[in-house]
Amino acid sequence: MDSISGGNSLPSGADGVKRKVCYFYDPEVGNYYYGQGHPMKPHRMRMTHALLAHYGLLQHMQVLKPFPARDRDLCRFHADDYVSFLRSITPETQQDQLRQLKRFNVGEDCPVFDGLYSFCQTYAGGSVGGAVKLNHNLCDIAINWAGGLHHAKKCEASGFCYVNDIVLAILELLKQHERVLYVDIDIHHGDGVEEAFYTTDRVMTVSFHKFGDYFPGTGDIRDIGYGKGKYYSLNVPLDDGIDDESYHFLFKPIIGKVMEVFKPGAVVLQCGADSLSGDRLGCFNLSIKGHAECVKFMRSFNVPLLLVGGGGYTIRNVARCWCYETGVALGLEFDDKMPQHEYYEYFGPDYTLHVAPSNMENKNSRQILEDIRAKLLDYLSKLQHAPSVQFQERPPDTELPEADEDREDGDERWDADSDMDVDDECKPMPGRVKREIVEAEPKDLEGQKIAEHARGFDCTTDEIAGTKALDPMMPIDEPSVKVEQENLSKGSDQMYP
Repeated sequence: MDSISGGNSLPSGADGVKRKVCYFYDPEVGNYYYGQGHPMKPHRMRMTHALLAHYGLLQHMQVLKPFPARDRDLCRFHADDYVSFLRSITPETQQDQLRQLKRFNVGEDCPVFDGLYSFCQTYAGGSVGGAVKLNHNLCDIAINWAGGLHHAKKCEASGFCYVNDIVLAILELLKQHERVLYVDIDIHHGDGVEEAFYTTDRVMTVSFHKFGDYFPGTGDIRDIGYGKGKYYSLNVPLDDGIDDESYHFLFKPIIGKVMEVFKPGAVVLQCGADSLSGDRLGCFNLSIKGHAECVKFMRSFNVPLLLVGGGGYTIRNVARCWCYETGVALGLEFDDKMPQHEYYEYFGPDYTLHVAPSNMENKNSRQILEDIRAKLLDYLSKLQHAPSVQFQERPPDTELPEADEDREDGDERWDADSDMDVDDECKPMPGRVKREIVEAEPKDLEGQKIAEHARGFDCTTDEIAGTKALDPMMPIDEPSVKVEQENLSKGSDQMYP
C-alpha cells in the first residue's frame, strides 16, 4: 500500500490491493454556469481537479478527456425530439419556444444556459467512456465526477439534470455484463435511473435518500420494481440528521446481501455529495470519511466499478469529498492539511480536507433503522440467487489494435458521418502522466439482443442498448495527459469508415 504527503495507508486486505483507475475530466467543464443564484455549480469539478493535482493523485491514474456524446448516443435512452430540443435551445431563442420549454421541464430548476448541450455531451461522454473502459478490462475503477445526473428522464429534464449519463453508462455495461448494480448515496432519490430499469431483472437499483416532503418525492420503501423487475429496485428512506454510524448500519448489510444474491458483473456508484453534513440543500450529517466508507465498501468486492458524481451544493465540501474518494479508489491516504493551490481560499479558515459533522439531531431512531433493515433484507430473501438471464447472440469483444501514429490530431473527429461539428480547444491539464492514444477497430454489433422492457421506454431495451456504443473519449494534444481512445462500433449505425 502506498501513501503520499506523509499520510497513512488504508488497511491492507481485500481492498488493500492496488486498482487501476481511469479518471475522466474535461478542463472546460468548470466554465459552464447555470446562472446567478443557482445552487448547481460545475465549477466544483475544477476545484476537485485542482485538489487532485496538488495532492499528487493524477500521476497515480490514467487521466482522460471524455469524447463528447453525440445525438445518436444520447438517443439510446432519451427521446429524439427531446435531444433535438436540447441541441437547439439557447438563452437567446428560449422566448420563442415557451411550449417546448414547458413540455420538456426546462426553465427554472433546469435553466437554459450558454453551452447547455455541450455540457450534456461532456458529462455523458465521461460516464459512457468509463463504462467502455471497464468493459474492455482497461481499468478496475473508472471515475467521472462530472456525471451522476440521476433525475433526468427519457423525455424531460428534472432536478438540475438534463441527460441521464448513468442510464447511458449502464446500457453500455449491459453489453458486456449480464447484471449491473446501481447504488445511489445522493441525498435525493435516484428516480430517473430507477424508472429506466424498473421492469428488468438485469439492473438492480438501490437508493439511500431523504424521504418525506423532499424532492423528488419518490423512493418509498414499498417501491420494489414491477414484473420481471420485482424486488430489483430497493429504496432506503431516511430522515434528517442521519450520521455515519446509522448510515452504515443500513448500507453495509443491505449492499453486502445485494452483492451476494444479485452477483453483479459491474457496479455503478453515484456519490452525490449533498448527503454530507452542512450541504446547502441537504439535511444529512455524514462526514467525508463516512460518505467515502461507501466507496471503500464497494471497492472491497473487487467488481468493475464506475464512480460518478451527482448533487453537492456546498462546493468546498464537494471538492474535499470527491478528492478523498479518488484517494480511496486508488488505495491512497493523504494529509488532512491541504496543499496550497489556486482555490486554497475556499477552504478557510482551517484549510483541511476533512470537516467535522454538526451536532444536529438524528431523527432516525434505532427502531426505525432496524425496521428498514429487516424489511429490505426480507425483500432480498425473495431473490434466492442471481437470476438466470437469457443472453443470446452476445456481441464479439471489440479489439483495441495498436495506435495509428498518423491519426494524432486532437481536433479531428475522423468520422465521415458525424452529425456534430466538433471544434474543441484542447487545454492542458496538470499532472505528470504520459500520453497514449489507442484506436479501436469498429465491429458490427448488430444482432445483440437484450430482451427486456423498461418502464418509461417506448421500445425494448435491446432496441436501446443492443446496437449502439458511444464514442467514449476524445484525444487531447497535451503531452502531460494520457489519453486513450476507443472508437467502438455502432452496429448498423457504423461510425468509422
